[in-house]
Amino acid sequence: MTPVEVAAGVHRIEHAYVNVYLVQEAGRVLVVDTGLPASWRLIGEAVRSLGRTPDDVAAVVLTHAHFDHTGSAAAFQERLGVPIWLHEEDFHIAAHPYRYAHENVRAVYPLRHPAALRVLGAMTAAGALRVRGVDGLRRMTPGETLPVPGSPRVVFTPGHTFGHCALHLPDRDVLLTGDALVTLDPYTGRRGPQIVAGAATADSAKALVSLDRLVAYDTGSTLLLPGHGDPWSGGVAEAVDRARAVGPH
Repeated sequence: MTPVEVAAGVHRIEHAYVNVYLVQEAGRVLVVDTGLPASWRLIGEAVRSLGRTPDDVAAVVLTHAHFDHTGSAAAFQERLGVPIWLHEEDFHIAAHPYRYAHENVRAVYPLRHPAALRVLGAMTAAGALRVRGVDGLRRMTPGETLPVPGSPRVVFTPGHTFGHCALHLPDRDVLLTGDALVTLDPYTGRRGPQIVAGAATADSAKALVSLDRLVAYDTGSTLLLPGHGDPWSGGVAEAVDRARAVGPH
């Protein structure tokens, strides 16, 4: 799979409606979120297409620990021995991928939102039901600049999970929002800026409040790179306004 360069040295891989990002700097690569288990091979192919090898992967940073973002994390740890960074509030989810807080019953969403069936089916085919837990992680803290390629600043955005963090790349004017703000909700199939449905969000009210933390990094040309859906270049404030208009669901 050929990754798409969405900002200087930042490449997007979309697989089964889940985004993985590769950040290059000085011949080294940072992987932001690891997709589902079947993404492992595709990430390796993408790294090689950039002229790099798996040995050039310096670290993995997880915006949060839901199974569709940690699906290849154990492979990175075991096969490449790279450090994996995550907020400590999500360590338990990382170790137990299917034990996470959510507000609403998940089973009703495909019935109410048939457009989600294609998305959820693709995720299942990519290994959503066989994600292995991972531990031995490195703790990242809000406001910290991580010592990894791209030098991302950790922006604490709890709500989707209680340890969710976005990542700010100031020299590239990029915000990697994870699932704090997406442009595709896997549980409804709805596109456009929004928070993820209560089928997978721990606290929607808190998630909406956390959007203010993203606006603080808006330069007017900031590119948002979400965990699901296409990049958003229409301004952080506009994306947040639209997400609030959609509200919890």
